[in-house]
Amino acid sequence: MAEHGGPHSMCLNKVDCHSSSTLSSSSEQESEIFTKLKVSLTEDYPQKNAEILSGQYGINLLLIGVSLMLAIGNNGAPVKEEHLLSFITTLIIVQLLWMMWYIVRRGMQSNLQAEKDVHATTSWIKGGLTLLALLSLIMDAFNIGYFVGYRSCLSAVLVVYPIIHATHTIAQVHFLWFHIKDVIKSFETFERFGVIHAVFTNLLLWCSGVMSEANHLLNHHSTRLTALGFENLTMVSVAMEPHCNCTISACSMFVNGLYYLYPFNIEYHIFVSVMLFVMWKNIGRTIDLEHNRKRLATKTQGLVVGPILGLAALASTIGVLVVYIIHVEESLDIRESTIAIFYYYGIVMLVVMCSAGVTGLLIYRADPIPMDTTKNPSRKLDTELLFGSSVGSWLVSWCSVVAVSASRSSPSYRWTNLMYSLLSILEKYIQNLFIIESLYRQQEDGEREDTEVAGPAPEIFSVNSSLSPPYNGIINQAYENPDNGCVTLENVQKESGQVNGCPQKHLEVPHQVENNVEVTPSKKSQILKNIAVFLFMCNISLWILPAFGCRPQYDNGLEEETFGFTTWTTVLNFAMPITLFYRMHSVACLFEVFRRV
Repeated sequence: MAEHGGPHSMCLNKVDCHSSSTLSSSSEQESEIFTKLKVSLTEDYPQKNAEILSGQYGINLLLIGVSLMLAIGNNGAPVKEEHLLSFITTLIIVQLLWMMWYIVRRGMQSNLQAEKDVHATTSWIKGGLTLLALLSLIMDAFNIGYFVGYRSCLSAVLVVYPIIHATHTIAQVHFLWFHIKDVIKSFETFERFGVIHAVFTNLLLWCSGVMSEANHLLNHHSTRLTALGFENLTMVSVAMEPHCNCTISACSMFVNGLYYLYPFNIEYHIFVSVMLFVMWKNIGRTIDLEHNRKRLATKTQGLVVGPILGLAALASTIGVLVVYIIHVEESLDIRESTIAIFYYYGIVMLVVMCSAGVTGLLIYRADPIPMDTTKNPSRKLDTELLFGSSVGSWLVSWCSVVAVSASRSSPSYRWTNLMYSLLSILEKYIQNLFIIESLYRQQEDGEREDTEVAGPAPEIFSVNSSLSPPYNGIINQAYENPDNGCVTLENVQKESGQVNGCPQKHLEVPHQVENNVEVTPSKKSQILKNIAVFLFMCNISLWILPAFGCRPQYDNGLEEETFGFTTWTTVLNFAMPITLFYRMHSVACLFEVFRRV
């Protein structure tokens, strides 16, 4: 019994042990699966998926706003401007809450060393952005004054919106000044949605400003054509004035002032969108510390020709703008002469700009330097925006080429329009090449900076020269070289400043090496700096003209005859804002080129 029962009892114990171990292992597997699921849904969510999800969220926000804008464009539609402004105000409030949360959380983590991308922006860009923001605040003040004058027949949304927008502008400028260079490494998925929400909120504000400016220009254009005898227009003007009387005397000043401030507000929001997009691309990024250093101060020796020619271009631009605005609404003969003056001015400007760009490219070809291929989201975005924003101007130019070739009428500016359009295409080709090559070329002072950081080369400054003959045997080095021990200690204790009483020697640096450290700007660098300054001011000039109403594409009649009024105005409403952004973005890129040369 005992012998028979012994093995049986042992077998039962093994079964019990096996069943208990199976249960424990299954519970451990379940807990591991739950832990993995929890981690995958929170901390370790695939960042590429988060990027795609947040991008789709932002695009859909923009499309909702654009849908409301298209509905407002139809007279008598149930969708009103108040609905669009209510939607935008809601997005602004959400962005304000996110920025407040981000700033508070960063303040709580002030003891941690946050990573920064020094290439994300520069102080001069932030300064220019602050100036645009101040002009946007003035526009908000004008909007509030406009509401006060017409408050008896306007919705309260029209006064709530500029107040919220002004608050948003102040908070956003503060955020950009102090946090735009942050490389976010925590709450990455949530922060992606916050940053992309800010990006597309500003894009929607940009679209809203473009729509308001386009409505004003189209009404002004249709009124001008009606005064010239063109009655049969296929477009109904949108009523701009409220159906009540203004209660203050400054209403006309507010109305007229708004349309001179719209270009600055439009540029402000598109630049903020670009800067925030760079921040979005930097989320979770590993910074290369070797290439994440600030540059040396920019030297300005030899800047004479570029600024003088640039100021001459700017002065001629102001003159052409004044002449165009005053005389384009007069008789047909004066109107044609005014448009011809614009095209002659444009041809001269574009020819000189093309020549400057080609000169810069030839200098680069004569002195080939390897291209900088390090990862830089800001520089990559600059390149993509240059190409993308060129599309608007190229579309308008090729439409003008087709119109000039096919038109049956022959005004005095017909062939100058053709020449201007072709030069516009060529100028952007050359300028894009010059800017991109300048941004991607390795800096010539990079090796010198690395040498200064790493310290002098041992072959030049080391006292224990490798050229001294080796000693085979025991040699009293103190006897052969009494200062050798001092030199050795000096090399070891140089940083602490303790040399144990040994006389410190001041090494003589060869004159040639000293000259290499204090290099004056070469002739090539001076020419490139002058080219960058000249193109910088020319792009400002070519931004000023269309931004303040000098748009012969609306007035010359050739394109409207070929494409029709509705089609051509649609093309211009799409292309002109992109063209304006191209010029302003080129200004920013050319200033960076000037600093890098």
